[in-house]
Amino acid sequence: MSADGSTKAILAALFANAGIAVAKFIGAGITGSSSMLAEGVHSVADTSNQGLLLLGQKTSQRRETKQHPFGYGRDRYFYSFIVALLLFSMGSLFALYEGVHKIMEPEELHSPVVAIVILLVAIGLEIYSFRTAIVESRKVKGDATWWEFIRQSKVPELPVVLLEDAGALVGLIFALFGVSLAAATGDPVWDGIGTLMIGVLLGIIAIVLIIEMKGLLIGEGSSDDELDLIVAELEQDHVERVIHIRTQYIGPEELLVAAKVALRRGMSLTEIATAIDDAEDRVRTKIPAARLMYLEPDLDRTPDATSSR
Repeated sequence: MSADGSTKAILAALFANAGIAVAKFIGAGITGSSSMLAEGVHSVADTSNQGLLLLGQKTSQRRETKQHPFGYGRDRYFYSFIVALLLFSMGSLFALYEGVHKIMEPEELHSPVVAIVILLVAIGLEIYSFRTAIVESRKVKGDATWWEFIRQSKVPELPVVLLEDAGALVGLIFALFGVSLAAATGDPVWDGIGTLMIGVLLGIIAIVLIIEMKGLLIGEGSSDDELDLIVAELEQDHVERVIHIRTQYIGPEELLVAAKVALRRGMSLTEIATAIDDAEDRVRTKIPAARLMYLEPDLDRTPDATSSR
């Protein structure tokens, strides 16, 4: 997949969060609401995160060097991992601290209607950003469930933006809950409770992202279905069997495939080279991301054995 879809989702989230952050801080200053303050910090973190995702897309396009012969595709995984850490530190931990502080030392809200109006407008903007992320994700999600897409996607930006937008939208609802109850009951403790709920929510989302991005950063191979397809394309014509195979995504759009393949006996050097080239072409036709392929020809000394993957 090209980066166009993920870039569109990132930009939509960036502009929405930047505008929302300003409005939230103004609302927090007027009302003294900890929920609004926590949401303002959350929006600043999200805006910074989108900037980091765009930076990762840019730096990942650098050409390979002697020190980095496989290029810089993993930059997109690295910056997505940093985004998850920032979401946890700037978003979750701050909201938890602020929530506990406001529960222990509650402060009366001023002009809560201002906060409610800002939150309602922010919810509308966040719905637009979330809808953009959903539309772009559906183009690559296929038949997978949303949770499977988040767990299996090799394009890091879309799952990150999806979870960020979902967290931002639910967080706004939590903030609206806390501010509304504080205004209705006259008890500012509800504002602190809403802030705590935001902190817990952001912590859960950040931990999920940290786990997923860590896996991509370390290196993930093909899914079972994709691996079966690669083997099926290799085991044709003069390739009798895949003896063993290893795969790894070195970037969202670049798959490394290394395999030892058993060829028909008695082939000439020219025939072996042609068979290897044809096998690579078949795989790349089905899986364009398989740009780097290293196939080692061998004789099948164990014809009854199954492929070792």
